[in-house]
Amino acid sequence: MGIQCSRLIPCCVDSQVKASVIETPDAEIEDSSEASNWPTFREFTLEQLKNATSGFAVENIVSEHGEKAPNVVYKGKLENQMRIAVKRFNRNAWPDARQFLEESRSVGQLRNQRLANLLGCCCEGEERLLVAEYMPNETLAKHLFHWETQPMKWAMRLRVVLHLAQALEYCTSKGRALYHDLNAYRVLFDEDGNPRLSSFGLMKNSRDGKSYSTNLAFTPPEYLRTGRVTPESVIYSFGTLLLDLLSGKHIPPSHALDVIRGRNLQMLTDSCLEGQFSDDDGTELVRLASRCLQYEPRERPNPKSLVAALAPLQKETEVLSHILMGIQHSTTFASLSPLGEACSRKDLTAIHEVLESLGYKDDEGVANELSFQMWTDQMQDTLNCKKKGDVAFRQKDFRLAIECYSQFIDTGTMVSPTVYARRSLCYLISDMPQEALNDAMQAEVISPVWHIASYLQSVALTGLGMENEAQAALKEGTTLESKRNATPKLK
Repeated sequence: MGIQCSRLIPCCVDSQVKASVIETPDAEIEDSSEASNWPTFREFTLEQLKNATSGFAVENIVSEHGEKAPNVVYKGKLENQMRIAVKRFNRNAWPDARQFLEESRSVGQLRNQRLANLLGCCCEGEERLLVAEYMPNETLAKHLFHWETQPMKWAMRLRVVLHLAQALEYCTSKGRALYHDLNAYRVLFDEDGNPRLSSFGLMKNSRDGKSYSTNLAFTPPEYLRTGRVTPESVIYSFGTLLLDLLSGKHIPPSHALDVIRGRNLQMLTDSCLEGQFSDDDGTELVRLASRCLQYEPRERPNPKSLVAALAPLQKETEVLSHILMGIQHSTTFASLSPLGEACSRKDLTAIHEVLESLGYKDDEGVANELSFQMWTDQMQDTLNCKKKGDVAFRQKDFRLAIECYSQFIDTGTMVSPTVYARRSLCYLISDMPQEALNDAMQAEVISPVWHIASYLQSVALTGLGMENEAQAALKEGTTLESKRNATPKLK
């Protein structure tokens, strides 16, 4: 288990959270009157985003290329339990702070159900960061090219391109027609399995706008000539996505156009889609892709005409996206472990038994700065506080345990996720759910992938009457525990 040694205090942020709504596949795009469902754009401090991402922990990286990505994206969680994605630009990307803030605020005014909306930014010193809604169900690239359980169904592929076209139409109507490097990694799936367009692509990756990072075979012809992105360039990229969805793999547009001209639809379409669509539907999508990939930009359709062409093609519109995708919905769970069951029932006695039996083995690997220094009287006193707390915890003297663990924590010489977890449970038993939540979140800061921290957050959130957030934390704990158990243990 990777550990970040940090004693960050959870930040105070606005409590606005977008309402969770299961939308119908053919829902119309919201207008600006719906924007109140989302938090307003705001500026975060660097400290707040460090807290949310457990100190930009490696375990929280969700970028396509991990740490090697030029601009790294992390998942994170605010104190109000809202999950976020944080894009951290490299130090040379935006030297002009004012330009970065202006661009961020402009994109941050957009609010739509087809976007993973931009919620805020951070501009401190040389740091440039963007904050957006977190989409928990991977990218289109993952589901289309690297699927594990089932290939994406035809009806879902049609839904993806319609939602994407609607997103582009909305952005165009708001004066943001440029989208940089549109590809399968920019399309994300939310908690309901609905496709959303990442708002990160609405901003340049740097002040010069040179943001096409894909293979040159996939970039618009005019970009190769001028080095600039235009609204028509975005439509060309949309055409390459249509090809991706048809074929289930990357096909260079030039090769695809040769296949299209040869009218060989079978060579172009994914063999996994056999029997799922008619020749007429396939031909219509191919025709639309061909129009998007025209060499001359003026001959390509605009987003509004794309929506008009794609809407009539939709299939199985009454089936919810997460069902079509075959993914677990946020309100459903795989089988719970005994600890997960205890947390779902808020069985504090059973949780106490688990933590007691677990001991401190999950603290292994915590890098305490003073671990290899000479033991001092202060260090010995600190360890004695922990030992006294452990005895009180075992004997169920939770008031004394809180007192002793607090003395251990307050000295600041060592960090221990287990101590925070134990004190969190003591607070829960003492009917102090807010204090329990704070400690469970601090345990997560120290150990970003520790399932017990998420489980305890779930119990504390239930005590605070935050049922939706509690369910999300319980599911997160279940997922982390499942991944942990699936990881081979070193002998």
